[in-house]
Amino acid sequence: MPEPVSVEEELKLLIRARYPIVYLLTFEEDRAEAMLKSAAAALNKKLVIWTVTGQGQKGAAPERALAALDQLIAEADAAIYVLRDFHPYFENSMVTRRVRDAVAELSKSHKTLVLLSPTLTLAPELEKDITIVDFKLPGKKEIGALLDEVLAFAARNPKLSVSLTEDEKNQVVDAALGLTLAEARRVFGKALLDNNSFDSSDIELVLFEKKQLIRKSGSLEYFDATDTVAEVGGLESLKKWLADRRGAFTRRAAEYRLPRPKGLLLLGVQGCGKSLTCKAVARLWGQPLLRLDVGKVFSSYIGSSEENMRRAIATAESLAPVILWIDEIEKGFSGIKSSSQTDAGVTARIFGAFLTWMQEKTAPVFVVATANSIADLPPELLRKGRFDEIFFIDLPSLGERREIFRIHINKRGRDPQKYALDDLAALADGFSGAELEMAVVEAMYSGFGQGREFSTKDIAEAVTATVPLSRTMAEEIGSLRDWAKTRARMAST
Repeated sequence: MPEPVSVEEELKLLIRARYPIVYLLTFEEDRAEAMLKSAAAALNKKLVIWTVTGQGQKGAAPERALAALDQLIAEADAAIYVLRDFHPYFENSMVTRRVRDAVAELSKSHKTLVLLSPTLTLAPELEKDITIVDFKLPGKKEIGALLDEVLAFAARNPKLSVSLTEDEKNQVVDAALGLTLAEARRVFGKALLDNNSFDSSDIELVLFEKKQLIRKSGSLEYFDATDTVAEVGGLESLKKWLADRRGAFTRRAAEYRLPRPKGLLLLGVQGCGKSLTCKAVARLWGQPLLRLDVGKVFSSYIGSSEENMRRAIATAESLAPVILWIDEIEKGFSGIKSSSQTDAGVTARIFGAFLTWMQEKTAPVFVVATANSIADLPPELLRKGRFDEIFFIDLPSLGERREIFRIHINKRGRDPQKYALDDLAALADGFSGAELEMAVVEAMYSGFGQGREFSTKDIAEAVTATVPLSRTMAEEIGSLRDWAKTRARMAST
């Protein structure tokens, strides 16, 4: 497989091929313009940068935008023209028309127009004339160079100290992946000035700051992987599948020519451990865990929903290798069939973009999705190639119920051997893992209220008083279990 070309090389190729307009998507103006300056020098072109707040400009913003386009068309020299944050002016029909006029002129000249913006907003009339290029967030090499610069500064200052091993430096770089260079510089500066030193304890500070920045995306949430596979009762077949792929993203796996796993769909009864398993995967594989809230992707502004999904995927890829968790995926993409009538096709477009990314992605982003209802899942999602495997998580068996009771009693600081686990497991037939946990919690309240330790009898009474979901929704759960018998792999042995 050929090595992917850099953004600068791709941009130079587009300019040499006389592509008239390039839309460069990035938050990092300074870094992007430094790259454009280098490209212009290599191609023997001058670089002209326009901003609506520039000096000497007159009139309202749309008039300034039109004047900039007029200047571009009239210019005779070979040049790269950069228009900062030009996307709001596409709402003006005169500006859109003038850009279309410019396309014909640019195609015959040695001039290229670069629209530099963090947001993708295009007038429909211009879709065929503009080429979109993603300016990716800095990788390990760039973050590492920045860290070396910060540490060199600290070494020259007698009031500051640095005590990082090479392994710890690599950990700091990994922790900062997903940030822009400006964000990484600020975080490193804060870590250095927090106690006038930079050591291994600052890795947690970098991670904390990154979590706060990821939250700004709105649709992504950073999770601390605290749950372990040992806290998941049963599901031995699923656990083995995950254990076999534990090192799939390592260099050793690449040398073995092992294909990277794409993702996993966990289908099953509510409360049986799907979400807990997603969290446990991140801990087992030692990778960051991001949760994508599909509902927050959608926006009332035209084009913003598609942009939110693109940005969420780009952020996940910048943090790779990473686990991307999508909880109750069927709810996030509900309404696909009626999308053209209800939301002008936004849901269908976002779902299509997500499926294409799942199929074609090369970044080590492992997607773990959960679903409670097969009826609401689009059939395209179940096609081979999207996910490596579809596991069905059923109601726990007798042995699994015993194990779940043991886990939750032990988790609350009590000795499970003092409880009649076999009797409790037999009594709780048809209960989900979540319902078994709540029975233990209910028993604890009973014992606490009476000033004593909770007992087997307290748990048994809580079980007897509960009507499990498997009885309340017997028909729906029965239908789901019947579907899974021949269409999914069982998570339990």
